[in-house]
Amino acid sequence: QAADHPFRVPYDGSFRIVGTPTGSPPGSPGKKALKKQLATQVRRLRTLQESLYAVDTRAVLLVFQAMDAAGKDGTIRAVMSGVNPAGCQVYSFKQPSKKELDHDFLWRSSKCLPERGRIGIFNRSYYEEVLVVRVHPEYLGGQQLGELPSDLEPLWEGRYASIRDHEQHLARNGTVVLKFWLN
Repeated sequence: QAADHPFRVPYDGSFRIVGTPTGSPPGSPGKKALKKQLATQVRRLRTLQESLYAVDTRAVLLVFQAMDAAGKDGTIRAVMSGVNPAGCQVYSFKQPSKKELDHDFLWRSSKCLPERGRIGIFNRSYYEEVLVVRVHPEYLGGQQLGELPSDLEPLWEGRYASIRDHEQHLARNGTVVLKFWLN
């Protein structure tokens, strides 16, 4: 299914960012046509949000992950411009606080999950723990993990497994998680 769309990533683990084009596919519509499509989709999202709120059995979590200045804020602002702010919760995850460091790495995002009938937006997320912290393992020092082994690979594998389990738990319990990786 992912191969049918240039912006979908296959779930089979075969995706590699190296060599993946980041521009618009050949033959993409122009800016004017894209703005018209965006307006149509914003109206559609408004209608879907009203249904989500009325039924009140599911939640939607949009996870935006990217480096600084990659367009997360602008994308969120444009796409969510038509939704009712009362049914939407936005959380930006910056450097963790002392209190957050005293908990498991999933705690700070778990407490921000959307209620049923609502849309939650994470501007960055728990993925920071396997992206930024993996690149800068010195950040682990503040996480009260005790003495760290010289080989951190089991720690990262454990965090990957925790994230997969967490997202599967959310899906089984009525939260639809959509992830957007901006480059």
